[in-house]
Amino acid sequence: MRQIFLDTETTGLSPDSGDRLVEVGCIEMVNRRLTGNTKHFYLNPERKNSEDAVRVHGLTDEFLADKPIFAAIADELMEFLADAEVVIHNAAFDVGFLNAELRRLNRPLFADCVGGIKDSLAMAREMFPGKSNSLDALCKRLEVDNSNRTLHGALLDAGLLAEVYIRLTRGQDSLVIDSAESSNQGLQVAQIDLSTFDLVVTVLSDAELAAHEAMLAELDKASGGKTQWRKLVA
Repeated sequence: MRQIFLDTETTGLSPDSGDRLVEVGCIEMVNRRLTGNTKHFYLNPERKNSEDAVRVHGLTDEFLADKPIFAAIADELMEFLADAEVVIHNAAFDVGFLNAELRRLNRPLFADCVGGIKDSLAMAREMFPGKSNSLDALCKRLEVDNSNRTLHGALLDAGLLAEVYIRLTRGQDSLVIDSAESSNQGLQVAQIDLSTFDLVVTVLSDAELAAHEAMLAELDKASGGKTQWRKLVA
């Protein structure tokens, strides 16, 4: 399956108020492996940035002045995205801006040009109810290194999102660009007689048992009482 991890930076928060894209970053993954194919554009938004936006992404009006406008890169971007499942964190935000840009060019809306859209924020909220599920929070929770993220950047954030997504979906521990790999075909697993091993049983202290029970209670509360272990014990 071909997936594209996409992130954008903008002049502000509302495309309906005329805010525009200033950066788009895309990273390709095929069958849960990075391919090394990326797309990255800085864009002239044809309007001024808000001060709040510049504090987030650091892309000043002066830096963006000589960059291409969206119309100049639209074909290349949409061809790269065509037929792929596009994974976006808080998809409604980015898709709203992309749709606004596409409407200006009288082009089909974003969802009509790609194979599908998956919102990783919605996935995270379902997995971690009641918790912060920003990209930074997920990186910390899932042990994804984001130490280089001093400012938001579309390509950097798309890469972090790809790593987070793999861990959210219980994939391999880290992502690597595909290279020649040894095949697992014909792999034989040696039979081991487990009766030769002594099973070590660790006895928990009262404090450890209490801490475990408190964690279960917190998870049960965060899920709105949807956890299954209480029912199983009952």
